[in-house]
Amino acid sequence: MVRDLFDDEMFAEEPPPPERPPREPRRRRVAVLRGETAKRILVAIPWIAFAIAIVVAGGLVFALAMVAIGLLCLREYFLMTAPLRPVQMAAYIAVAAMIVAAHFGTAFNVLLLATAAFPLLFVFGARRHPRQGVLVAMGVTVLGAVWIGLPLVHAVLLRDLPDHGAALLIDVLVGTFATDTGAYATGRMFGSHRIAPDLSPNKTIEGLLGGFLIGTMAFWFAGLYQDWLSGVDALIIGAAVAAIGPLGDLFASMVKRDLGRKDTGRLFGPHGGLLDRLDAVFFTIVAGYYLSVQLVY
Repeated sequence: MVRDLFDDEMFAEEPPPPERPPREPRRRRVAVLRGETAKRILVAIPWIAFAIAIVVAGGLVFALAMVAIGLLCLREYFLMTAPLRPVQMAAYIAVAAMIVAAHFGTAFNVLLLATAAFPLLFVFGARRHPRQGVLVAMGVTVLGAVWIGLPLVHAVLLRDLPDHGAALLIDVLVGTFATDTGAYATGRMFGSHRIAPDLSPNKTIEGLLGGFLIGTMAFWFAGLYQDWLSGVDALIIGAAVAAIGPLGDLFASMVKRDLGRKDTGRLFGPHGGLLDRLDAVFFTIVAGYYLSVQLVY
């Protein structure tokens, strides 16, 4: 009778909590990790050799290589954003001009050309018929030029630093690669707490911490062979590189998720496009340049 005075739901038994799917056996996870890591390294080897070659060459060779990389990255970006009708030619011209200005001129010349890109963007945008959606198209174009162009400008500025530019650039690349590989390995082995499942569901706090420690120590270890780079400075730059690298990765994931894309391209086959490989570098190279100027010079 008392039971009738209350809602039956008050006396209903609570359903048992859903069971978590069992994790892969440790042996299987180790085997998968080894296989995937080996694939990543094999794919990266020719590009690592290419990176070392152009960094060692330096000068105009390096600047022209950055122009080529910039145009390839813009091509991938514009293929992804094609429905938004970006003003492609304006971005191609602006990015190439800024990179060349970084080598032959100064930061002032880069800023001058970046400012001149806006009238250029207007000229190409005004010629469109119909002009519906031109505001979105110009916004998408500016994002691509800034996201891709400015980091490559900083790569040239870093490489052109006197005496130690090449070594510092390689250190940044080593730290970035170690952070990414370390985060993947530790996340695969021990990861259970996701960071941003809506952006990148495979990234975990455990992987983030593992990548940070491995990337920082990789930069520090590289600095042991450079007597002009103190251990403290190497740790500071390495920690900054390891901390900001995942942000570049998540930024690219946000762009791809909004555009409904898994990868930016197919240049690396199942490992994605050039933008997929450089997303972290586009963030770390900027931090590496300014910290190098502040601490080393």
